[in-house]
Amino acid sequence: MTEISSSTVLRPGDPGYDEARTVFNGLIDRSPARIVKCASAQEVADAITQALADGLGISVYGGGHGVTGAAVIDGGVCVDLRPLAHVVVDPDARTARVGGGATWGMVDAATQEHGLAVTGGRVSTTGVGGLSLGSGSGWLERKLGFTCDNLLAAEVVTASGDIVTASESENPDLFWAIRGGGGNFGVVTEFTFRLHEVGPIVYGGMLLYPGFQAREVLTHWRDFMLTAPDEVGSGVALITAPPEEFVPEPARGQPAVGVLLLYAGDVDEGREVLAPLTEFGPPAANLVQPMPYVAVQQLLDPPNVKGMHNYWSGDFLSSFPDEAVDTYLAHAMPPVSPLSQIIIVAGGGAIARVDDDATAFGNRQSPWNLHYLSMWPPDHAQDETNIAFTRRLAGSVKPWSTGHAYLNFIGDEGLLRVEAAYGRETYQRLRELKKAWDPTNVFRHNQNIPPAE
Repeated sequence: MTEISSSTVLRPGDPGYDEARTVFNGLIDRSPARIVKCASAQEVADAITQALADGLGISVYGGGHGVTGAAVIDGGVCVDLRPLAHVVVDPDARTARVGGGATWGMVDAATQEHGLAVTGGRVSTTGVGGLSLGSGSGWLERKLGFTCDNLLAAEVVTASGDIVTASESENPDLFWAIRGGGGNFGVVTEFTFRLHEVGPIVYGGMLLYPGFQAREVLTHWRDFMLTAPDEVGSGVALITAPPEEFVPEPARGQPAVGVLLLYAGDVDEGREVLAPLTEFGPPAANLVQPMPYVAVQQLLDPPNVKGMHNYWSGDFLSSFPDEAVDTYLAHAMPPVSPLSQIIIVAGGGAIARVDDDATAFGNRQSPWNLHYLSMWPPDHAQDETNIAFTRRLAGSVKPWSTGHAYLNFIGDEGLLRVEAAYGRETYQRLRELKKAWDPTNVFRHNQNIPPAE
């Protein structure tokens, strides 16, 4: 067997090793035996083969943004895809070939040069790989579907070290599985996405209200979104008002409500369609205006900085009646940490018009997707209090939950939670495919789907 070139490998004590092993969630502190920086699918295959020969576990580093910190593994091999960060756009075919180590900021920048886009993460530092393989929720989903709905093909390195293509015509069972099944079936070194006309200027931004208006803002937004056109992507975030110039000084550091908006269509049409929201209240700050699509995609970047401690969970809701709103607000406000962001995103539109069994991740009929994102400074003394807050909040709205969850929003909550997220039939089908493509569960450092017995 050919030894991996030492120039591509970082080991404990090497310059750059500690920086390379850090991930978004500051709660995670893991030390791989080696970090293999891979610049091609063949290098990924070699890294996997060598790790298995050495009897070492494997993790895959795409963007490192997942709250579980699955990108790094103690004592094992971290297959680092960050050198594979290319984005090649074909504006005539309206496609993009994207490396498994790219981030959504890279994709947005490259595609928007041509006025094109695909549903991407709501924080620009999010990795393309983790988001896409988990189905891919973003502001464009009601118009364009999940990220995985726009996947045309993928280059995949399997547990056996083979390099294969997954598409509708090649290995269609694997193609079905990777559209929502996470990183359980192989390492995707390149994605090919279908692109759509969006931007470069869109109508979007954020409305900010004082916390005491949370109930009226949330119920008004809920009622609006139930009949909103597909072009409207929106969410409501319960936050602490930041010390920024656009925030009235007395409101800074106080509980607040942010309404995030994107209209994926004509700007003037968007101004008219969104008027019931932008004129409601009125808001303490109205930052909704014509702006670059890439700016909308970066609205949540400032409060989501790498290195803070994070604990997340999530739920799909079947309904959001007034009783649920009251329960939600009673447990969510005020949060323990001023850095926390408790977000509810409106579903429907294009994602709901795709059959649940068309891809591995269904759960498409839920009108609401909740993300409990607790964040606090890197101080372990605050860990227990913030984690307990998140668990109480998540538990409070379970009566309205579908029982499913968007896996990219949850932490390490056990195999039963993973099974519940998919539903029994889909989960069993995934286990059978896992047995076919990864029978020894090589790719298990993730929201794991064990092989069928």
